[in-house]
Amino acid sequence: MPFRRLLPILSALVLAAPAFGQSSLGGAQTVPPPRQAAPATQQRPEQRPPVVNPPPRPQATQRNAEGQPRPAAQQQQRPAGQQQPQQRQAGQQQQRPAGQPQATQGQGNRAAAGAAAGVAAGAAVGAAATAGAARPPEPTPAPSPPPAAERAPTVGSVSGLPLPRFAALRSDEVNMRSGPGTRFPIEWTYQRRELPVEIVREFELWRRIRDPDGTEGWVHQSTLMGRRSFIVRGAPGSEVMLRRRAEDQAQPVARLRPGVVGRLRACEPASPWCEAQIGEFRGYIKRADIWGVGPNEEVK
Repeated sequence: MPFRRLLPILSALVLAAPAFGQSSLGGAQTVPPPRQAAPATQQRPEQRPPVVNPPPRPQATQRNAEGQPRPAAQQQQRPAGQQQPQQRQAGQQQQRPAGQPQATQGQGNRAAAGAAAGVAAGAAVGAAATAGAARPPEPTPAPSPPPAAERAPTVGSVSGLPLPRFAALRSDEVNMRSGPGTRFPIEWTYQRRELPVEIVREFELWRRIRDPDGTEGWVHQSTLMGRRSFIVRGAPGSEVMLRRRAEDQAQPVARLRPGVVGRLRACEPASPWCEAQIGEFRGYIKRADIWGVGPNEEVK
């Protein structure tokens, strides 16, 4: 029969056909394969700006009269076995030597009465002598006014530039002398190139400077340069932020430790911020956190 011949063919077609699913509306549709879950995104740790530390070597070395480095000052110690004098306690009386009798109360009263009578007689004689030879007191001369303090110059006597003004050390070895000349001894040797200093006086080829610690002395003008620099101030262990913009909320570029020296690029006269550069880092820093620029000074 022909139906029996078609039955195997129909069975093969049914097995080879794709799987069909029943939709909610009753229609047949293919069942999609399951999707693979997307991997969870990993959060990157917050990166902090790098820390810039000052060099470990000292900025300056103090010299003695022979020009040699002066050792650290030693504290004076009390010799061994020497004790501090003890304070006499209140109410403690001086002991009388052995064998000396103590004065009785009657003898003390008679001695006190005799002394009082002698004092009264002396006062009466002195008053009579003073009354007989009384003279008007001579007028006391007015004290001479103290000499006027020497005023600090406001303009350099050699360069004609304003004083005081900031400059920077030209090399890693600059000698500070006690006077304007090579005949004066060396007091300090600076070992920090571009360290900011303040020029307060001029004399021929010599300049009297003041360093960030307040020490003053004379250096040759050839050891200074006009490039502006600064040094970070602050307590030991503190940090000053160098920011990307002149704002307190701006992103920090680097964290600067006290003693770091950098270059001043620009300072607006009425702005509390200055554009600065320390090595490869460039940004903005506050005037109050550095030494090397005036409160309202303009730097171009």
